[in-house]
Amino acid sequence: MKLLYPVLLSSVLFLAGCATVSPDSPASNAQSSASHTPQYPNGSLSPLTPAQVTTPGVASLSAPADLWDRIRRGFAMPDLDHELVHDREQWYSSRPDYILRMTERSSKYLFHIVEELERRGMPTELALLPYIESAFNPQAVSSAKAAGMWQFMPATGTYFDLKQNIFRDDRRDVLASTRAALDYLQKLYGMFGDWHLALAAYNWGEGSVGRAIERNRKAGLGISYSELNMPAETRLYVPKLQAVKNIVNTPDAFSAELPLIENHPYFQAVDIKRDIDVELAARLADVSVADFRALNPSLSRPVIFAAGTPQILLPWDNAKVFQRNLAAYDQGQYSSWTVWTVPSTLTVADAAQRVGMSAEGLRTLNNIPPRMVIKAGSALMVPRSASTLTDVSSQVADNGHMALAPEIVTRRTTVKAQKRDTLASLASRHRVSVASLAEWNDLKVGSALKAGQSIVLFVPLRGTSIAPSSPRAAKVAVARSSKAPAQTSRKGGTPSKVKKR
Repeated sequence: MKLLYPVLLSSVLFLAGCATVSPDSPASNAQSSASHTPQYPNGSLSPLTPAQVTTPGVASLSAPADLWDRIRRGFAMPDLDHELVHDREQWYSSRPDYILRMTERSSKYLFHIVEELERRGMPTELALLPYIESAFNPQAVSSAKAAGMWQFMPATGTYFDLKQNIFRDDRRDVLASTRAALDYLQKLYGMFGDWHLALAAYNWGEGSVGRAIERNRKAGLGISYSELNMPAETRLYVPKLQAVKNIVNTPDAFSAELPLIENHPYFQAVDIKRDIDVELAARLADVSVADFRALNPSLSRPVIFAAGTPQILLPWDNAKVFQRNLAAYDQGQYSSWTVWTVPSTLTVADAAQRVGMSAEGLRTLNNIPPRMVIKAGSALMVPRSASTLTDVSSQVADNGHMALAPEIVTRRTTVKAQKRDTLASLASRHRVSVASLAEWNDLKVGSALKAGQSIVLFVPLRGTSIAPSSPRAAKVAVARSSKAPAQTSRKGGTPSKVKKR
């Protein structure tokens, strides 16, 4: 055994030596060459630029410090270097109070917008766009009637399924308007293949941008954002966004203070299954009505109809408080209001009498201007009785509208009551309502009349069965009312020349 061990060891060493590559072999030369000769796939290496270092394709190993850090990491649009950008940088940086107020307001909504942008793979610069559009005010309304933090025009809002009726305006809704705005921006980017042109189209309209591009092409000119001929507002639009982006990217360079916005959700969506008053919902959630409306800005009435708005937004910590308090609530109905569809054209006084309200109360609750009558089919908010068990239907909640018409010019006349005349018989004979006749004569609807008693009437001059609701209204009614179109809203207006969406 002692002799066998040295023999075996010698055999192993001999075989290992045979496997060793000699210095002159091709493999050895290749290995030596590989270890000493640099390999450049496409020529000499060059230093990485800052843009390459911060490309979205490079994932950071550390979590964002806050939401501002997260937004910066998602910047992906080309920068615009233009004198108008520097002008807007100076404008914003010289107004630190405005920046602080604007950014504090945005803290309720910004996390959700960034989440949606990242989910869609869109540049996070777009989360800053509501600063330009509305200063992050969901109740903002432009002179052209664009509304909400994303400033949708009525027609464009309808195109993107944003409901607009007398109960709610989804152009102001946080979730719905953000979804629609990002859908629209994606559509525009798909059309133009350039974010700057897409933003110009968001402001000016895709048709206007398309025509501007075609004009430049025919003239042999460039078609970039800076080269197109456009209105002053659109010319400033991207520079404003770029200026805000630069301030967010390096706030210290502009002596700007950005409030801390944590990188976590601000609000939570909570389902509701019954109609509920706004004040009650806020109380059950332990938040102020102002804070509740800031998260649910689409609601324009004092009640939330579950069939049209099945979810409400609440601060994250208050969502469970609301659910717990709602489950324990045992003080009767959740809603004090319901909707009554007007069966025929009525004066405000007639409608108020039918629903047990004062004329002024009904007018105020439903935003009915003076000297208007309510047309058949209109949806009126009215008190909900204790015996009303059903909530407002989805048909009414989604499509409720108010149609108004001007009161008709009338003349004052006096008639004598005959024997056995009543207010009802006189009203029928002269084609006026009993409520109006009683109001004109300061009588109760069921008052008895004496033979020969003088009764004041306001008779329409243009053959209508609707009389004004008061003597004062009759005296000041619009003379040309027979030619005036029916009104569906008090928010009419001509679209501006710039805000085409």
